[in-house]
Amino acid sequence: MVSMVHRIQDHICEVIGEIDRTEYREDVWTREEGGGGRSRVFSSGEVFEKAGVNVSVVHGTLSEEAAERMGGGNPNDGLEFFATGISLVLHPNNPMAPTVHSNYRYFERGTGQENGSWWFGGGADLTPSYLFEEDAAHFHSTYRAICERHEIADYAKFKRWCDEYFHNGHRGEARGVGGIFFDNLRGESKNECFSFVEDCAEGFLDSYMPILLRRVNMPFDEG
Repeated sequence: MVSMVHRIQDHICEVIGEIDRTEYREDVWTREEGGGGRSRVFSSGEVFEKAGVNVSVVHGTLSEEAAERMGGGNPNDGLEFFATGISLVLHPNNPMAPTVHSNYRYFERGTGQENGSWWFGGGADLTPSYLFEEDAAHFHSTYRAICERHEIADYAKFKRWCDEYFHNGHRGEARGVGGIFFDNLRGESKNECFSFVEDCAEGFLDSYMPILLRRVNMPFDEG
């Protein structure tokens, strides 16, 4: 998972740099309790007002309260944990092109060998200012196809979960057109879960770039 999130970060940043004609600002940070990360931000480029692609790889000791809330593991696992993930937000200059959010993560407690001591989570969602049905259809069809390649995945469930997770109850509205969201994903093996998460992460550019390229040069009223 660690090598995957770094590889995906490198690839996405390479593609953004090519179309944005700018370079990212990188911040390599460390966490006093253990681990660190690599944050990359593009700003004021030709295409993106701001785009951030971040990776973290952290480890440490859970509080007993946090461990109890989290569940998983057993008394012999102790309170040690490891977590890694990639997260991104891309916000184009042109409001005709939608903002997109995505993240994928892995967490394990103790050795990560016991049932329930590890899980994957993540998702992707699209937030247009101006709705184009073909864009929403493309975004959803990309993740539907990915889910259909993996027995561990359930597109209908993950789509509904995304709609509910990003619903603003106070305003009575959703954030954008949704996508997929999942958490506490466990299966018969880590490999089947990782394979699905990797497929989702690798499919991000396919889900978003055709939409971006269709909209990025459309005229709009700056007023």
